[in-house]
Amino acid sequence: MNKRRTYLVMIFWAVAFAATGQALQSPGNKWEPEIKKFEEADRQNPPPKGAVLFVGSSSIRLWQSLGKDFPGIKVINRGFGGSELADSTFYVDRIVVVYRPKMVVLYAGDNDLANGKTPQHVFEDYKAFVERVHRKLPDTRIAFISIKPSPSRASLLQSMKNANGLIKAYATRARKLIYIDVFTTMLAKDGSPRPELFGPDRLHMNSEGYRLWKLVVAPSIR
Repeated sequence: MNKRRTYLVMIFWAVAFAATGQALQSPGNKWEPEIKKFEEADRQNPPPKGAVLFVGSSSIRLWQSLGKDFPGIKVINRGFGGSELADSTFYVDRIVVVYRPKMVVLYAGDNDLANGKTPQHVFEDYKAFVERVHRKLPDTRIAFISIKPSPSRASLLQSMKNANGLIKAYATRARKLIYIDVFTTMLAKDGSPRPELFGPDRLHMNSEGYRLWKLVVAPSIR
């Protein structure tokens, strides 16, 4: 009897510890202040419904010329720098569903690979994002901008290709999904990232990089 009681107690504490660990590691917790800023901005200036919503990491957050780049199209920018795919999924109700967009343009995965995730993990997180969005917005198109090749992360080029390949293959077979290839056009003839598209940190794009993105993305959202 004592052994059984000891065994049950051990199971209880193991489950409790695991649950606590999961809560502490929940991907969205660290971004709560950023999400609250979005919500406060929405209260002061309600965004339009049926817009094209750009969401993801810093490459989206820093795209300050979105409105000018796509004239005549209602756009919303909800990028938060440093985030991973799972972060956008965690907050999908508050940064995607609430706007009821006609289209979502997602860029993420760059930081995921840099933080040690595998291409397969990135792919699974992408599918989770799609599933969460389409659960409540089944008619909304989701366009994924391929993971970009940057000089500072050149060592991850093969992982980027692999992750992009998995997502492209999935998106091209599914309804309402679009794959936008910026990866290929951001490479030089020798296969290395084009440095003229990036700022001093060799990670974030400069205005030339965003001009290229505008040209590549535009056909998919018009």
